[in-house]
Amino acid sequence: MSPYALELDRISVTFHSPDDPAQRYTAVADTTLRVRAGEFVSVVGPTGCGKSTLLNIGAGLLEASSGEVKVFGEPLQGINRRAGYMFQTEALMPWRSAIDNVMVGLQYRGVPEADARAQAQAWLERVGLADFGDRYPHQLSGGMRKRTALAQVLALDPDIILMDEPFSALDVQTRQLMENEVLDLWAARKKAVLFITHDLDEAIAMSDRVVVLSAGPATRPIGEFDIDLPRPRDVAEVRTMPRFVDLHRQIWNVLRDEVLKGYAQQLKKAA
Repeated sequence: MSPYALELDRISVTFHSPDDPAQRYTAVADTTLRVRAGEFVSVVGPTGCGKSTLLNIGAGLLEASSGEVKVFGEPLQGINRRAGYMFQTEALMPWRSAIDNVMVGLQYRGVPEADARAQAQAWLERVGLADFGDRYPHQLSGGMRKRTALAQVLALDPDIILMDEPFSALDVQTRQLMENEVLDLWAARKKAVLFITHDLDEAIAMSDRVVVLSAGPATRPIGEFDIDLPRPRDVAEVRTMPRFVDLHRQIWNVLRDEVLKGYAQQLKKAA
């Protein structure tokens, strides 16, 4: 059995203009990224460098131009059904209550109604929303909606969890609460996690390993760092550790020039 839950092997992604096929944009070039079973890996890089593209490749939502994707050693064909995807914006249905949103994936899988509702309620309890199952998304705070979205993903018991900057829109306090919530749930189940973030502090505080991507186009990994901070972690407290500061300095030394390149490219596009 492969030790890796998810393998992106020599992945390249090139987009063609629908108006002029000769115009091409290579978002990702010759990128290899692996996540072990039970490992929490974060990917950081400049805005627009292709982080979400890699996540979509791993989810089976986007087909690579070249390279191979494997899930627990088997080539991925179509949607990655062993993965759960938590998007940057909540994929909650506004016409369904919190509990109905959490149970929708179970219903699609054919779980009987009573069992699906019971499992959904149990997950709402785990994320601190036991008494809010009858509320609709517009009646929930931003943090509550994120908790509902997290329960929606975890209720399916995926072997791989893909997260695309899920907490970027939250205030600092709520964000730290959600980060600790995820770490607690991850520690209990030890699923493979591929976490996309633009926040280096968040990446270090949560991860076993941090991968740094270059600025686009043709993004690729340019650094990989093992995070040897002790677990369990509190994301606020761990930031005060000397080792955290040292790791931040090391990773930022690699990331800084790429962020500046990405910023310059964004300014050029806006001009």
